[in-house]
Amino acid sequence: MKEEYFKWYSPHLHRDVEMLVFGHRGYPVIVFPTSMGSFHENRDMGLIGSARWFIEQGLIQIYCPESNDKNSFYNKHIHAHQRIQNHIAYDKMICHEIVERIRFNTGVGKVVVAGCSFGGYHAANFAFRHPGYVSHMFSMSGAFSIRNFMDGYIHEDIFYNSPLEFLPGLHDGELWNMDIVLGTSNWDICFDANIKLSDVLEGKRIRHWLDVRRDRNHDWPVWKEMFPHYLSRIKFT
Repeated sequence: MKEEYFKWYSPHLHRDVEMLVFGHRGYPVIVFPTSMGSFHENRDMGLIGSARWFIEQGLIQIYCPESNDKNSFYNKHIHAHQRIQNHIAYDKMICHEIVERIRFNTGVGKVVVAGCSFGGYHAANFAFRHPGYVSHMFSMSGAFSIRNFMDGYIHEDIFYNSPLEFLPGLHDGELWNMDIVLGTSNWDICFDANIKLSDVLEGKRIRHWLDVRRDRNHDWPVWKEMFPHYLSRIKFT
C-alpha cells in the first residue's frame, strides 16, 4: 500500500502542516483525526488498514491531514473568539490547500470526507459548509455542536460552525445530492447527537443513513468496521 508524506507551509494557519496520503490513484477520501489528533493517527489506530482493499485496488486515495484542535477548540489559554477564528482558518486550509488542489490535480469534481469522534464533527461541518465540494460524508460517532467549547461566548461564526444550528436554514441543492452516513451505536456517548442531526436531515427531507450498531463502544473497533462498509457506498467508475 503506497504511503506518501507531505509537509508545507500553510498561509491560512501561518505554520507548517503535515499530511499522509495512501494509495496510488482512485476517488479522493479526506479522513480527519479525532480530538487533537495527528496526521498519522488514523494509520496508527488501524483505520487506514481497514480500507486496505479499496486502496490497493486503486479505488480510493486517502488523505489524512493533521488537526488544528490544540490551537482552536481545546486552547483554553485564548479567548473563545480567537478559538473559533483559528478553526475557521483550518476550514480554509482544508478547502483551499487540500480539496481545491485535489480537484485541480485529479479532475474529480467532489471528494469524500470522513472522520471518527471529533473527526466526525469536522467531516460533517466541512461537508455542510461546502456541499458543492463533497459527494459523500461519513461521520462515525461524531457530535455536531461546538457550544461547549465556547465558554458561553455568542458569535455568528460559532453558529455557522455548529451543524445542528446552521443546517436547518441551508437550502443549497447539493445537500440533496450528497450521500450522508451517520454511524453510531446505542452505547455511543454521541448517540443523542446523531439522533438530533438525523432528525434535522429528516425534517429537510435529505436522504441519509442513520447506522446504529448494537452494544458497541465509542472506540476504534467499531469505527474500523464502519469505515470499509461506508466506502462500499461509493460508485466507482
